[in-house]
Amino acid sequence: MKKHDACIVICDRERAETGLGKLPFGAIWQRLYREAKARGPVSILSARLTDEALPVVVALAKRSSSAFERLSLAARAWKELSAPPGAKVLVSTQGLEASHSAAMLEAVTAAALAATAPMPVIKSKAPKAPEPPQLTLTGDGPDIDAELSVAIDRGNHLARWLTTLPPNVLNTNNYRKALRELAKREGWAFSLLDERTLKRLNAGAFLAVTRANEHRDAGIVRLRYRTGGDGTRKRLALVGKGICFDTGGINLKQHKSMYQMHEDMQGSAVAVGTLLALTRLKVPYDIDCWLAITENQIGPNAFRPQEVVRAVNGVTIQVAHSDAEGRMVLADTLAIASREKPDLIIDFATLTGTCISALTERYCGAFTNRPEWHGTIETAGRESGERVWPFPMDEDFDSDLESSIADILHCTQDSKGDHILAARFLNRFVPEEIPWIHIDLAAGNRSGGLGHVPTDFTGFGVRYMAELLLEQDLLAAGRGKRPRRE
Repeated sequence: MKKHDACIVICDRERAETGLGKLPFGAIWQRLYREAKARGPVSILSARLTDEALPVVVALAKRSSSAFERLSLAARAWKELSAPPGAKVLVSTQGLEASHSAAMLEAVTAAALAATAPMPVIKSKAPKAPEPPQLTLTGDGPDIDAELSVAIDRGNHLARWLTTLPPNVLNTNNYRKALRELAKREGWAFSLLDERTLKRLNAGAFLAVTRANEHRDAGIVRLRYRTGGDGTRKRLALVGKGICFDTGGINLKQHKSMYQMHEDMQGSAVAVGTLLALTRLKVPYDIDCWLAITENQIGPNAFRPQEVVRAVNGVTIQVAHSDAEGRMVLADTLAIASREKPDLIIDFATLTGTCISALTERYCGAFTNRPEWHGTIETAGRESGERVWPFPMDEDFDSDLESSIADILHCTQDSKGDHILAARFLNRFVPEEIPWIHIDLAAGNRSGGLGHVPTDFTGFGVRYMAELLLEQDLLAAGRGKRPRRE
């Protein structure tokens, strides 16, 4: 302990008093525990010990704790510690079963990395960049996969960073430039389907949304990760909604609803953050990341209710509400991504308020054209601590989207079940033979953060995807074992 600037110890909550007695200054910890327990349930204790007044936090972990509970406890412990920038922090477990010990050490690592990752600050006097902590992990269990933890954090940090940027900084043009620079740094191929190209492709759904934009910078960015091979590698397509600002269009949002609409590109940020994490882990399959980047502005050229537009796959769409623009840009993007015939498509979008109404901001909604995957999809959320809930999307929901003038109505006038209807709408643009998952990011923004992430913008999805693809191995349809990283 004396070799460090601060210390976190995780003990067994069910045997708290006995475990605390085995710690240095055990009598003090036992007294603090009894005093705290008299006031209610105890999960965190803190004190300054040794001659140097070393800050020490003890976290009491339940043996049956879920991944989300572990991450939340780790976040509270790190916040309570208030370690200075660059601090040498000892993280240790006491009396935990081996697998629980490793899980708690990983959770504290994730919380420390998330809490100390810098977020954008635009002030006249630039703050000093924080130094990352130096962690020493000790426990009775196996070593954690530090490479995996860092890769997930880097992807999550990128997603949160991009989402936090103001809309006059991360506009469509600057977003494209940033992605081009990122692609150059990470070794990805970069290409752009601009408005002229999309017009040649007859991407009428996407172009309807871009019509009112002041500048002609909208388009679909494609990032490609390849590591070679004989052409038999699995292929993953990540798709993200990238609305850099959403006014609601002709159906203009009220102030309260519009205030945070620079976050409407968070789906694209999660997609590219996931790509970054998987790249750092050198996963053994090819990845295409398709980012639908535009704004949804108000003006004389804005698309209107009752217009009929034709998507790139030929499906005609009757517009019902201009504030349902996300499913319009995703329709063409999914259809274009499908032409490459990937083995799996996963899209991310801050798509519907009804998903938040159904789940709050603690879970995200999941939809798939492979209902037999529901168990695996839910398990990945439970095991990762980024929780998702699979919703039904049976064919009979399509009756609500029937149109007398077009192939499909793009939403209904009321919001009843809109998260399910949005998924059914998007389903028209993914061929049945291609497995597809749609993630509605209800948990993308939660006041005070979520789990181990302390910021309102959570970057939800990167950690989940690592579990879904690396542990659950969904790219092999759940049949194989964990892919070996090259």
